[in-house]
Amino acid sequence: MAQAARLARTLWPGRCALADTLGGRPWPPLLTQSRAGFSRAAGGRRGRPQLLGAAALAVGGALGLYHTVRWHLRAQDLRAERPAAQLSLSSHLQLTLYQYKTCPFCSKVRAFLDFHALPYQVVEVNPVRRAEIKFSSYRKVPILVAQEGDSSQQLNDSSVIISALKTHLVSGQPLDEVITYYPPMKALNDQGKEVTEFCNKYWLMLDEQEAQHMYGGKEARTEEMRWRQWADDWLVHLVSPNVYRTPAEALASFDYIVREGKFGALEGAMAKYVGAVAMYLISKRLKSRCSLGSPGGHPAHQPDGLPSPPRHHLRDDVREDLYEAANKWVAAVGKDRPFMGGQKPNLADLAVYGVLRVMEGLEAFNDMMQHTHIGPWYLRVEKAIAEAPAAH
Repeated sequence: MAQAARLARTLWPGRCALADTLGGRPWPPLLTQSRAGFSRAAGGRRGRPQLLGAAALAVGGALGLYHTVRWHLRAQDLRAERPAAQLSLSSHLQLTLYQYKTCPFCSKVRAFLDFHALPYQVVEVNPVRRAEIKFSSYRKVPILVAQEGDSSQQLNDSSVIISALKTHLVSGQPLDEVITYYPPMKALNDQGKEVTEFCNKYWLMLDEQEAQHMYGGKEARTEEMRWRQWADDWLVHLVSPNVYRTPAEALASFDYIVREGKFGALEGAMAKYVGAVAMYLISKRLKSRCSLGSPGGHPAHQPDGLPSPPRHHLRDDVREDLYEAANKWVAAVGKDRPFMGGQKPNLADLAVYGVLRVMEGLEAFNDMMQHTHIGPWYLRVEKAIAEAPAAH
């Protein structure tokens, strides 16, 4: 049962993460603090994990500064070297996505790739053995491998993958250079476990002209970044409590996981029945364990249109949290534009859509579509992605 529970939490993350700070500055944030490790550094207990975490923070900040300055200088050189026409990623890169199909982070990456009409191969990873990613020291999915000739680049973390590829598409900077602008940082979480975080992961490494052309202003850039973070730090963590809310929903969810995932016969049977029971029981504890404290550095009251810090606990009826999140997103998009990105989805639109899409076919998704205002926006994004090859 314990193995099945770990499996389910891997496929549909249920553990809560603390939000990190973006700040909306016109320069890349040098370091996004570990959501798992540094949130209580100021007020919590002080000990060895905190000291090591602070050391990692200092090292990571210096590393982030180095790569930020390096990016600025390299971008100046590239603007002088590259032709006026932007490079076509799909023409010279072969992309392979290692994923769990039911993972919302993987779904985010697929939504991005599909909308930008980027051809890619999918390798479904067995969530028990994970033999398909034995080549990687990074043991989470998604992992994207970009092959160009005899060389290949490995991109980790869904938000890093999306930011790096979008930077490459817009600026034409070589992907191997772009990846260095998102350095990984090792840190210790509150339990003393080593975790990997990535600097600058919501930031596109564009010069002023490119950023102005893409966003039209700083406000749109800041809005996109904050809502991408909201999708990672709050929306994702509403999935598991909702799809495992009742025994019937838990069984239906595991039936979906087994059907769409890569399992052996025995693994599938264990996941479907034992895992469903385990995750139903665990989901009851998620509400009390999900203490999403106010993100460090966020003001107590957010400007209009930006996400507020999440409440400290989920409601007893977690559907209400899902409904509230869906309606908050719709309100942020507003009535005067079809997408947050205006006339076409931006990275925040694709992130929110990707997270919600993993619930399609389940009771939680049907309830959300029936009891919130998100349906028209969701169908517009779905249509935009389906029509992407003709549009890009």
